Amino acid sequence: MSFETSGRITEIFQTQQVTDKFKKREFVIEIKETGNAGFEFVEYVKFQTVQDKCSMLDAFNIDDNVRVSFNLRGRKWEKDGQTSYFINLDAWKIENEQSTNNSPSATGSQDQDRSDNFSSDITPGEPPADSSGFDDLPF
Repeated sequence: MSFETSGRITEIFQTQQVTDKFKKREFVIEIKETGNAGFEFVEYVKFQTVQDKCSMLDAFNIDDNVRVSFNLRGRKWEKDGQTSYFINLDAWKIENEQSTNNSPSATGSQDQDRSDNFSSDITPGEPPADSSGFDDLPF
């Protein structure tokens, strides 16, 4: 499952070498949303990058406004008869929010035409820019 959200980077952590073959790097973004009554809700969401994606964060700084594309990953872990569940938000693309406003993906031509692409409130993405009405689906 692929998702997308935007926010301001508040933390960027160092790369952690978890095992000799696995490394990860975490970062936090602040997401602000305004509710119906005008109240502002602030969420701090931690993402991780893994393996060769860890270096993506080198291009960003604290307070940068970014758009993050990520996958939702869930894991089950059992130890001593106890079962725990973990969720990770694995970022696979990070873009400056200012540059995405003029990019093809913001206008709906690249990433937005993927049917599994969602925004932060988990609603379907915009339709492709070419909405000529032609539908080649067999059903």
